[in-house]
Amino acid sequence: MKILLLSRYTQLGASSRLRLYQYLPYLKNNGLEVTIAPLLGDDYIRGIYGGKFSKLLIFKSYITRLINISRASKFDLIWVEKEMLPWIPSCIELALLPATVPLVVDYDDAIFHRYDQHKLSIVRRLLGRKIDLVMKRANLVIAGNEYLAKRAHDAGASWVEIIPTVLDTNRYMPSYFTDNDIPIIGWIGSPSTTKFIQKISTALKEVTAIRRVQVVAVGANIEQISDLPIKTLLWTEASEVADIQHFDIGIMPLTDAPFERGKCGYKLIQYMACGKPVVASPVGVNSKIVSDGEDGFLASTHEEWVSALTKLIDNPRLRETMGSKGRQKVEVKYSLQISARRLLELFSLVNSR
Repeated sequence: MKILLLSRYTQLGASSRLRLYQYLPYLKNNGLEVTIAPLLGDDYIRGIYGGKFSKLLIFKSYITRLINISRASKFDLIWVEKEMLPWIPSCIELALLPATVPLVVDYDDAIFHRYDQHKLSIVRRLLGRKIDLVMKRANLVIAGNEYLAKRAHDAGASWVEIIPTVLDTNRYMPSYFTDNDIPIIGWIGSPSTTKFIQKISTALKEVTAIRRVQVVAVGANIEQISDLPIKTLLWTEASEVADIQHFDIGIMPLTDAPFERGKCGYKLIQYMACGKPVVASPVGVNSKIVSDGEDGFLASTHEEWVSALTKLIDNPRLRETMGSKGRQKVEVKYSLQISARRLLELFSLVNSR
């Protein structure tokens, strides 16, 4: 089977790397030939993280994407991450696709809210149903969680499957004990998600004032949290697992808003795979991933965050027990090894219809 993969980013983009690229070796080993055609390259991603990007670069990216779409009829299946042409109406986007080639679209966040909840009414009118129409046209919609799957069903999609964002459990190995002098509360993410740390800023200040503990944020924008007692570390793909293994507790605060309800909780899965107990906001899929009181805690209020963190700081045995249960859950529900087999099966079914 020959597949055209129209990804959003290159390997440097977290969503593309996790939702698509990590499956490629398994697909290749099982006889699938995947041609990768990302929309936005490394220069764009670095520019976004640095707070600037080139409009000319984006224009060239769209031209390249149009050329790649024009070759789609040569393939047996088209695999799209999110959308083919952002900010372009679906009638144009879908008209470019060959009707005879099956279309599979993948969503790991509520990208439709960028349009249907846009502050400009003209954007809402022109693009508010764009993603819905793509979902309806697709032969298969793969959603990262139930919130996204419900949107696809409501849009009229004929076939919807949920595949969570997963990780390689052979790479993410558990480390239940650390040699830290004091416990470390850890967060991992990107400059664009650093803002969520501010949601629990008062809780972090209180906890660090009443307990000997350090807070570490990997991949954070230091300017957004300069007022907090947090040490920042540079994120790299090569060091992310070791960084998490050095945590004692993993956190994932979130704002309870429509876009955030569509997130796939990947931070939690990373922490749990490394055997770390977690504390998370009960927003969207977070409440599905975390079994409150078993492998971590769900916390909404200031008091709940302080209570959960201090319990884990004070009790190393509780951290180990919760971390072990979290690791077991990841092996069963969020393992690349399991999801890769399922994805291969889905592609085979789509291609045979």
